[in-house]
Amino acid sequence: MRPIGIGIVGGGYMGKAHAVAMLSVGAVFGTALRPRLEMVCATSDTTAEGYRQAYGFARATADWRVLVDDPAVGAVVIAAPQQMHRAIAEAAFARGKPVLCEKPLGASLADSRAMVAAAEASGAVNMVGFNYIRTPASQFARALIASGELGQITWFRGEHSEDFLADPQAPATWRTAGQANGAMGDLAPHIINAALALMGPITRLIAEVETVHPLRPGERGPQAVTNDDQAQIMCRFAQGAMGHLAISRVATGRKMGYAYEITGTRGAIRFDQEDQNALWLYRSDDAPGQRGFRKVLTGPEHPDYLPFCQGPGHGTGYQDQIIIEARDFLQAIETGRAVWPTFRDGMEVNRVIAAAHAAHKARAWVDMADF
Repeated sequence: MRPIGIGIVGGGYMGKAHAVAMLSVGAVFGTALRPRLEMVCATSDTTAEGYRQAYGFARATADWRVLVDDPAVGAVVIAAPQQMHRAIAEAAFARGKPVLCEKPLGASLADSRAMVAAAEASGAVNMVGFNYIRTPASQFARALIASGELGQITWFRGEHSEDFLADPQAPATWRTAGQANGAMGDLAPHIINAALALMGPITRLIAEVETVHPLRPGERGPQAVTNDDQAQIMCRFAQGAMGHLAISRVATGRKMGYAYEITGTRGAIRFDQEDQNALWLYRSDDAPGQRGFRKVLTGPEHPDYLPFCQGPGHGTGYQDQIIIEARDFLQAIETGRAVWPTFRDGMEVNRVIAAAHAAHKARAWVDMADF
């Protein structure tokens, strides 16, 4: 076992998740590299010190440059707002340090392309934090598709729907300003990543993007919402299947509506993140009187389940997805071999988002080759 100092930029929602994951990953997976929480960065010295004490970091700073430059920080985790991703990643790569960056990779396609160029020029390990696709159930779904058990895949429907802005009287916040913080910038990356992981590349698409509630209460009266609340994308995958993706932050009643349905000529699957420990499976070769979707509970036979629990049906949770992600990142550092999804994979998600915005503006189908 060899220690590695971890620096995390951001200590909030995802910063905490990554800190807990780094503290747990060695015990869960027996990794050869054992993370040490070396430094955390936040927007002020007071906030950073609070995170240091709460999570067990050795040191704290309010300047991400101090964290990136520190020789005791062997790898950098970016859990800061996406507008900061590019500068932090480029600085880390300039020092040859591995980077795990939260999704989306960049605040724009241009940022993502620059980050890929910096990563590949440095030769350092790079990875994007798409955690939901790492559930044992979704890993099982990928394996079913890859094995050909579902036959030729003909249809994909995916959604990422939540309701944190469903109330029209919910006040304006940073989430309601700027394209990068809209539903397409915030939620769409996860389900687009799932579509690419499960189905492969998208060749063309058409999209509608809209703001449902254009005004929200502000401190000085109604405030304009400058980004989107929901969107839909129709697409065609390179392997021939049709697809539809729906994205919404105003979907009343949906809390974690990351879900997909995949239809093949010999079977079909359904998954919903709100029931993340189950995959619904239909097999066409069942006896006629027994055909129907069956609920398959995840257990030790499914990918990355056993290290957490020996009991079938006991389940894994959100934090466990981040621990699996940490394992993959550490293995990539240890072996020097890239682990999916790399920065280039993350850039593919940004390409789809850029194409969707362009298709909405043109009111026409667009080819991914143009982006």
